[in-house]
Amino acid sequence: MDEELLELQRQFEFAQQAKSTVRLSERNVVELVQKLHQLQIIDFDLLHTITGKEYITPEQLRNEIVAEINKLGRISLIDLADSTGVDLYHVEKQAQHVVSHDSSLMLINGEIISNTYWDTAAEEINERLQECSQIAIAEIAGQLQVGSELVVSILEPRLGTLVKGRLEGGQLYTPAYVARVNAMVRGAARGIFVPMNTSALWNTLQSLLQEMDGAVGVAVDASFFQSLFNGLVKEGEILGSLRAGVHWTPSVFAMAQKDCVDSFFSQNSFITYDAMQKLGIPQPSQFLQSRYPDGISLDTAYAHPSMIEMLDAAVEDAIERNSWIDSLSVLPASLGSQDAFKILSLCPSVQAAQKSNRALILGDSYIFSNGFVKDLFDRIEKEMETLSIPGLAGAGPVDEFRVAKDAKVGYDSSEVNETSSDAGMSKQASEKGSKKKKGKSSGNSKMAQAETGADNQESVPSKSKKGQKKGKVSSGSQAADSKSGARKDEDSLGAISEEWVIQKITSLNPDFEEQGMDDPEMILLPLARHLRPLLVNSLKERRKAAFTENAQKMKKLLDNLQKKLDESFLNMQLYEKALDLFEDDPTTSVLLHKHLLRTTGTSMIDTLLLNLDMHNKLKNGVPVDPQNLESISLSPGDRSALAKSLPRVLSAKAIATVEALEGKRVESFMSALREVAEESGLALKKLDKKLERTLLHSYRKDLTSQISAETDPVSLLPQVISLLYVQVHGKALQAPGRAISAAVARLKDKLDDSAFKTLVDYQSGTVSLLALMSAATGDEEDCASDRILTKRELLEELIPALKGLVLSTSQSQT
Repeated sequence: MDEELLELQRQFEFAQQAKSTVRLSERNVVELVQKLHQLQIIDFDLLHTITGKEYITPEQLRNEIVAEINKLGRISLIDLADSTGVDLYHVEKQAQHVVSHDSSLMLINGEIISNTYWDTAAEEINERLQECSQIAIAEIAGQLQVGSELVVSILEPRLGTLVKGRLEGGQLYTPAYVARVNAMVRGAARGIFVPMNTSALWNTLQSLLQEMDGAVGVAVDASFFQSLFNGLVKEGEILGSLRAGVHWTPSVFAMAQKDCVDSFFSQNSFITYDAMQKLGIPQPSQFLQSRYPDGISLDTAYAHPSMIEMLDAAVEDAIERNSWIDSLSVLPASLGSQDAFKILSLCPSVQAAQKSNRALILGDSYIFSNGFVKDLFDRIEKEMETLSIPGLAGAGPVDEFRVAKDAKVGYDSSEVNETSSDAGMSKQASEKGSKKKKGKSSGNSKMAQAETGADNQESVPSKSKKGQKKGKVSSGSQAADSKSGARKDEDSLGAISEEWVIQKITSLNPDFEEQGMDDPEMILLPLARHLRPLLVNSLKERRKAAFTENAQKMKKLLDNLQKKLDESFLNMQLYEKALDLFEDDPTTSVLLHKHLLRTTGTSMIDTLLLNLDMHNKLKNGVPVDPQNLESISLSPGDRSALAKSLPRVLSAKAIATVEALEGKRVESFMSALREVAEESGLALKKLDKKLERTLLHSYRKDLTSQISAETDPVSLLPQVISLLYVQVHGKALQAPGRAISAAVARLKDKLDDSAFKTLVDYQSGTVSLLALMSAATGDEEDCASDRILTKRELLEELIPALKGLVLSTSQSQT
């Protein structure tokens, strides 16, 4: 057998050494290999080398890779590609195959590393560690040119075997160094007697180590200290409790805490949470509940059940005496009102009294017996009947008007209502008719004084048909009135404020202040807040009763107002028609318009405002005492105040009417008056031909009767002028003294010469008489009196002629 092998070997060597007679080119070889692949004679993969002159199988490539790894232990894929002469792509692919089939190899960051390499590296690290006592993982990673995480994963399974040390917080320590630091941690922890944050302790130890090791020392991570500390606690070498991983409380401090809490709680039957926190107990309520399960957890303290028994006895005594008690006066000063309320709610006597409605808790800490509160309510309610509270005290329209007039300028309607409701009004009637006005001192002053003297004389009566029907109140007026009424109701109820109730409580019970309380309102305010709704409800009931009583008065008041307005408005329309005669004379027209507004218009608006104001008060339940409103005369400021006191929509229209009264045109006033009447639900009847004839006839008859009975020569002239205009023009003229001359001049074409001369002479004599009366002053008074008497006698002689003129004119017109 051996001889045969040797023979074959010699033949193979001879064949190799023999020179071929036929040589193939590289191209032919490549084509030959490709052909063999196509014929599947070569049925395995072939890889080209980088030079393209060699083929290599994948298996051979893997063998070469493994050989390189075994030789070096760590090699990069790029180096493998260079050493094998194969493209990097094929090297990576075969390297992954090798690593996947060999657990002792790893492919990391383009390098294949074997466990042998790591074992060698671990031995080197251990040698260095024993020399330096500590090494940073980052430093090792930098030397090995790998990541720190990889170094940690490699070192952890070799700790205690190849590497004699401890890995903690990115550092490698020798056992001796760990024991040294462990001793430092144990000593520092045993020296702590108060709660401390371990982070501060580790910073101190770290500074100490750096001082000991000098510049070569590596900074020790806090987690290393914490790990050693946790181990010491677990082994029982240091005693205490660790909360949230960083808050250390030594057992000696915890024992002192408990002894202090037990001592205070046993002596005082309570302890505040603030005191617990000062002792270093972060969750005092849970601590006390676990230690004293029978105690009571309050808002600011923890109390013993005996605290309830003590307060219960005091409260029961106060309820039996129909009195009140401040629980804070019985409880310790450290407890607050919320604590007192909670203890009160746990008292058996309080629970029983609240169920039987014998007591109530006010202001958290005050408990009042119902008998005490009811007696106080009855006394305040009785005083309300005699006090001037808006909406209760009876007031007449004149008294209320005075209060409104005295109010400050710029108030709104609610302020007027509130002011007028607070007190009565006093009468403010302006003198009218008898006053003489003085004219200017220059020019024809005597004539101006004489004409002005007769300006405001009420010489002409006015009548109209009665019994006009009252209009219906519009829905808009009702809505506005209801809103205004509600607002006024709130204003009047708001007068019973908490301050007012507190004042009454203090006056009826001086004990609250006599007890020497630092702040009496602390008890008075809760009591006032409890009593005020009761007093307001009582007031509402009384106002409701007053409103029912006022309903009949409101109906009667509106009926009377409708009658008065019917008569006055018809007269106003009648007098307005006479103004058309003077439209061509602007000066006289303005005088006539103003005179009609000041006389008839003023009377109408005063009557309307006073009656609407009284109706508004009756509607809101204010008991007013109706008076004779016709005798009341208002000033412009008074009218504005009353207009603003009405409900909002009505108030705006009433103010517009008052402004129109101060204007120069009767038409504007009449239009505004119609709007106010419509808003108030009153109907103003329009003057038709039939009513006009009836009123003129009655007016003429009354004038004739007055002229026949008149003996005063001055008062006779305007009556005669008015009657002549009725006879001549069929118009009821109301002329002031300054317009008499113009009125007389208008009659020139309507009277014969003798009659007109008589009228002119009488008018001139009247003017002269009034001028003498106006100029009579001082030392010349006796002399002037003689001249006045002479002039009056002359006028009296002309009276029969003047009366005869009127009668003759009447007969001629007839």
